Amino acid sequence: MRTKLSSVAFAAFALCSTPALAGWQDQATETDARRLARLDEARSAGLNQAQGGGDMAAINAALGPSPRGADGGEFLGTWRCRQMKLGGVTPSIVYKWFTCRISNRGGHLYFEKVSGTQRTRGWLYPDGGSLVYLGASSAKGDGASLGAMQTPDDQIGRLSLIGSGHARLELPYPVQESTFDVIELRR
Repeated sequence: MRTKLSSVAFAAFALCSTPALAGWQDQATETDARRLARLDEARSAGLNQAQGGGDMAAINAALGPSPRGADGGEFLGTWRCRQMKLGGVTPSIVYKWFTCRISNRGGHLYFEKVSGTQRTRGWLYPDGGSLVYLGASSAKGDGASLGAMQTPDDQIGRLSLIGSGHARLELPYPVQESTFDVIELRR
């Protein structure tokens, strides 16, 4: 059964569950863990499908640099972000910049898109020099779906630092629309 929670209820749920956060493997569904394990495959397929689509220079700037090790503290703060969708319904789409933030909530890192209609938010878990993101997307005021094995707003990804003031959140095989999503973060 799918449960719809308002944005306020989702935030309350998230804050109440903060102290109990364990490793991402303890929180992710098997479906999400499989998607994350196929991140390289999804990136490659998305890039292949994106050829001839939108702004390939922007896509290559976000996906080209190799990730470097970072601790969670380097990610804290407000960022300019933009989402890119590769493959699937269209070859590629590069959206306009928006504001996102990574904050410390009760000793755990939390990512959230704070402007625009589409909202993305969730917890970040340390994982070998990068962070695993487990979250959900929602339309402003719509809330996020919780309580199902997989919903259209489920998200899992890997957040990596790729330069000074430059990071990317890679989202393999989103549940709908595209083959691969990336959110580029810049300061």
